[in-house]
Amino acid sequence: MSTPITNTATIERVEKLRQSKILREVQDKDTVAMFEDPLENDMVLNMGPQHPATHGVLRVLLRLDGERVVKCIPELGYLHRGFEKIAENMTYHEFIPHTDRLDYLSPMSNNVGIAMAIEKAAGVDVPERGVWVRMCVAEMARISSHLIALGATAMDVGAMTLFLWTFTEREKLYDLFERICGARFTTSYTRIGGVANDIPDDVLRDIRAWLNHLPVEMDAFNKLVARNRIFIERMAGVGHITADKAVALGLTGPTLRGCGIARDLRRDQPYMYYDQMDFDVITHNDGDCYARYTCRYNDIKESMKILHQVLDKLQYGAKGPILADDPQNVLASKAAIYTKMEELINDFMIINFGVMPPKGSTYTAIESPKGELGFYIVSDGTGHPWKLKIRSPSSSNLQALKHMAEGSMVSDVVAIIGSIDPVMGEADK
Repeated sequence: MSTPITNTATIERVEKLRQSKILREVQDKDTVAMFEDPLENDMVLNMGPQHPATHGVLRVLLRLDGERVVKCIPELGYLHRGFEKIAENMTYHEFIPHTDRLDYLSPMSNNVGIAMAIEKAAGVDVPERGVWVRMCVAEMARISSHLIALGATAMDVGAMTLFLWTFTEREKLYDLFERICGARFTTSYTRIGGVANDIPDDVLRDIRAWLNHLPVEMDAFNKLVARNRIFIERMAGVGHITADKAVALGLTGPTLRGCGIARDLRRDQPYMYYDQMDFDVITHNDGDCYARYTCRYNDIKESMKILHQVLDKLQYGAKGPILADDPQNVLASKAAIYTKMEELINDFMIINFGVMPPKGSTYTAIESPKGELGFYIVSDGTGHPWKLKIRSPSSSNLQALKHMAEGSMVSDVVAIIGSIDPVMGEADK
């Protein structure tokens, strides 16, 4: 509760602020209380929504005492796209490309998540090789997302070189994605019942070659910043949050594991074939920006371990189809559609009326690069979902910004946002 205002000049200042645009825009009590403070030296500052260091159109309202943050309120919604409402007005198959635009730094991972959610609702089983291909692209997407997270966090605190180096490795990954599915950024690779096409043998070999060289680049990344005094002082001890608070806020992914909580759906609620994989869940106990950075750096190494095992399966083990044989729910190949009447009819029905899961609700979650990405589907038996709710990790993780930033310096807010690694495409869904 704010202190009663008695100073005449302060009362006049508050009344002027009440008439200003910023106060009219925001109606919640906490935000209004930021302006109703008797301290003459306090200043209210907008960081964003257009500020480049906010990693997108995120508005952060700050009350400052000098350069120290007294109060912080993150405001989401400036990139609202209405994905969940859009999903209600199209078929399940048509919604897959929209997931590319959620966390647009890891579209392959999002594609896997929505396909698994639809298959669970409709009761579709994916062939073994299709599952291994999905695991391959999902772990490649994790490495891609973490590379840009490392580089962008370093750039936020002034280390431009690391951003260029990590971006170079990410571009190599995008070249591989293009050879896998024909697109670099908006992939739309998965299909209900499997994936759009198999990964050619020469691409598998090149993925392995890139993977074998990546440890050299990772060592270079580490040497550049791990013992850099400026980088460590900007990150260590900044944006601290306790494990209890992180759990209470529902944090997930490296933001949660940076507080010492070993929560990873790949191990705790195994899906696909992750229960057959040998990997560790990376944690760090300090709960600060440096801990979150370290978790992502070491997560890349664990994804590399998983990828080597998956590639072994794809190259020497799992053979067979990459799409389920389920004509009522799974699109046939174009060659079959153009030459066989039954496949043509099934294609017409799926495209025009959609897959029709039985009435009921399901929740399906995967461990995306940023944490738990979940899809809650309510089906009314038609080809359109009655409701499709997205549990996005960026949205839940940004709840912690207030608690991490208050008491820090203004410049620390930029580092804290970078360490959370939000993408507003999925936060403002």
